[in-house]
Amino acid sequence: MRPSVQRYRNILDFALSSLLRRKGRNLALICVYTLVVFVIASLIFFVQALKREARELLVQAPDMVVQRMVAGRHDPMPVAQAETIRAIRGVEAVQPRLWGYYYDPVYGGNLTVMATDDTALAVESVWVGQGVARSMRVKEGDMISLRGYAGPMLFSIQKVLPEESELVSSDLILMSPQDVRSLFNLSEGLATDLAVQAGNPRELPTIAAKIVEQFPDARPILKSEILRTYEAIFDWRGGLMVVVLSSAILSFIIFAWDKATGLSAEERKEVGILKSIGWESADVLLLKFWEGSVVSLTAFLGGVLLAYVHVFFFSASLFEHALKGWSVLFPRYRLLPALDGYQLAVLFFLTVLPYTAATLVPIWRAATVDPDAAMRS
Repeated sequence: MRPSVQRYRNILDFALSSLLRRKGRNLALICVYTLVVFVIASLIFFVQALKREARELLVQAPDMVVQRMVAGRHDPMPVAQAETIRAIRGVEAVQPRLWGYYYDPVYGGNLTVMATDDTALAVESVWVGQGVARSMRVKEGDMISLRGYAGPMLFSIQKVLPEESELVSSDLILMSPQDVRSLFNLSEGLATDLAVQAGNPRELPTIAAKIVEQFPDARPILKSEILRTYEAIFDWRGGLMVVVLSSAILSFIIFAWDKATGLSAEERKEVGILKSIGWESADVLLLKFWEGSVVSLTAFLGGVLLAYVHVFFFSASLFEHALKGWSVLFPRYRLLPALDGYQLAVLFFLTVLPYTAATLVPIWRAATVDPDAAMRS
C-alpha cells in the first residue's frame, strides 16, 4: 500500500476511534442533526413529488379553459359561444363542461360535482370518489341524498372510483348532464365553462387574445398557467412549513455551532499530545475534518433515508394536512418517488459543509500553538 494512502487510512482510523471515545456527545449531536435533515428533506421530497403528480395529471387536461366573468365572479356561459370559438383558426375542438361545488353541511366539506358523457352511467345514478365514500360511509348500491335547487334528490351509487385515481377524485361525484343541470338549476343553453384544444400549443396566447376580443367577459386560462399556479401553491406551503419550523432549525444551528467551535480541555490536550509526538498541523486539521465529515455525513444520509421512507412509504403523514390542501376529504395515496438532484445538492451544502467547516476553525487555532501550551490549557 502506498505510504500516502496508508497515512490517510491511519488518520481516518484514529478519527473513528476518537469519535467512539466521546460517543455520548456525538450520538446526541447526530440525533439532533438527523432530525433537522429529516424535516427539511421530507418537505423537499413531498413538494417535488406533488409537483410531479400535478404535471402528470395535467397532461390530460385541456389546453385552455374559457370561463365567463360577471362582476369579477365566475358565471355560467352560453353554450352557443363554443361554435364561435371553434371557428377561430388553430382551435381543434371545444367541449362545454358542466361542473360545480356542492357543500355538504353534514360533513362540512365541499364536493366537486361533474357531468360525464359516459353512457355506462345511468340517470339518477352517480360515481363517487374514495373520499366521498369514506365520509358518507357508503358503498356501491347505496343511496345518497343531495339537496338540489328544487329540493332533495336521491341518487344510487353505481360505482366507487378506484383508489389509483384518489389524488384527483377523492371529493368527486360524477353524474349525468341531466342530473347536474337539475341539481344546480342550469338551463340547456348554459355550461360551466368551455374546454378548448389547440392544434399547436404555441398558438394558445394568440387564440386567447382572439377569444377575449370577441367576448370581453371571457377569461381564458392556459394549462401552463394552471401548472404554474399549482407549483407556486406547493412552494408556498412548503416554505410556510419551513418558517414554522425555523425556530427548531435555528436551535440546531446554535447547538451545532457550539459543539463544533467549543473545544474542551480534553480535546486541546489531545491536540497538544499529537503535536508533541510528531503530528503536523495539516494532520491534525485532516483528523478533525474526518471527524466532522463522519458526523455530518451520517446525519445527512440518515435524515435523507428517513425522509424518503416517511414521504414515499407513509405518504408524509406528519405534513400531509398542511401540504395537501384538502380541508376535509383528505385523499389517501402513495406518492411515486421524485428526487431532485439539485435540491439534494442544496440540502447537502446547507447542512454538511457548514458543520464540517465549523469544526476546522478552533482546531486550526489549537494546532498552531505550542504543544506544551496546548497540553497545559
